[in-house]
Parts: sequence; C-alpha cells; structure tokens
Amino acid sequence: MTTIAVLGTGAVARALTGGLQHVGHRILVGSRDPQRVRFEECRDLRAVGLRDAAGAADVVVNALPGDVSVRVLSDLGGELAGKVLVDVANAVESGPSGFASAVRYPGGSLAEELQRALPGARVVKTLNTVHVSLMSRPARASVPPSAFLSGDDPDAKETVAELLGDLGWPPEWIIDLGGVRTARGPESFVLMIGDLVRALGPVPFGMAIAR
Repeated sequence: MTTIAVLGTGAVARALTGGLQHVGHRILVGSRDPQRVRFEECRDLRAVGLRDAAGAADVVVNALPGDVSVRVLSDLGGELAGKVLVDVANAVESGPSGFASAVRYPGGSLAEELQRALPGARVVKTLNTVHVSLMSRPARASVPPSAFLSGDDPDAKETVAELLGDLGWPPEWIIDLGGVRTARGPESFVLMIGDLVRALGPVPFGMAIAR
C-alpha cells in the first residue's frame, strides 16, 4: 500500500482517487478549499489542505487545473522534494467553444515547467491523452489506449508504471517516451480534442499507438 496525495477535487481527481483507493492504496485528497469538498461517493474520504496532503504522501498526483498548477505547486517545494509528482494535467488556452485553442507553454510543456519550478521533485507526465472515464478503467475502450510516460528519473517512471498497472493498464499499453522534454508531444494532443468531439460525438476516447 502506498500513500498517495491527489491534489485537486475535479472529475479527474475523483476518478483517480476512486481507482487508486479501490486497489488498496491510502489516499489523501488535497484541496485549496478543503472545507467545501464533499465525497458523497466515498464517505471515508475527506479533503485536507494541499500542503498537508503533499507532505504526508509517498507519491503526489497533480490533478489541479493546468493553468494554475505551476503557481500553486511552486509553493510546495519542501513537501514535494524527493517525491514522485505524477502530472496528469493539461495547460491550455480555451477558445469560444470551450475546447483548447492553444497550449499554455508553446515550445515546452507543463511537465517541464513543473520540473523547473520544483527541481527537487521527480516529475512524471502520464494519462493526459485519455478521457477521464478511461484513466482508471482503460479496458472500457474498444481499442487499447496508450499511456505515455515522460520524466527524467527512471525509478520514478517505474513507480508510475506500477500505479498504472494497479489502475488496469497492462505493460504493453504503457510507452516510456524518455525524459520530461518528451511530454511536449502528449500535451499537444489536447489541441485535437475539440475536433475529435465534433467528429465523433461526446464519446470517451484516448490516443492509441498502432504497432
């Protein structure tokens, strides 16, 4: 059992919290406003402050909105030092349709910005190319989706791969792309989502690599 802090309380955070708790991990939920958070679907969970959650965990998941992730997490350098920071967020500029019209860090990536702001943390990018409903239940997709790993620390990526396995991702569906710089490609996938939704309808989907 690993103690995992999931920072954020939106749909992604709740999906990962439920999936990781279901397989036996101890979950701490970190919120910027913990007093207002309720978990009707899981009564034994309660939210605490971001600093308390990150400080007490072995692994930390960034499920905060991408546009605030660097600013908010930069204040937690001490709590995140030496820890695996799993970044599942997308940092984008949104167009009139509500879908991403541009990435917030052109020529870079959110994962790189987090690693730069938190040099003591071990950042690993993953799961940002699949719909929230597939993150902890990838077998629901009609075609096996791919989960990518981008990070500079091999041991951190191995830890994240094991957690993905706990969530139902077979090893052959997981692709290690290399260092944190390789997060640029997966993060750019978000620019296709609006067009794909218009073409396919609001069905869950994710990126898959055919080979």
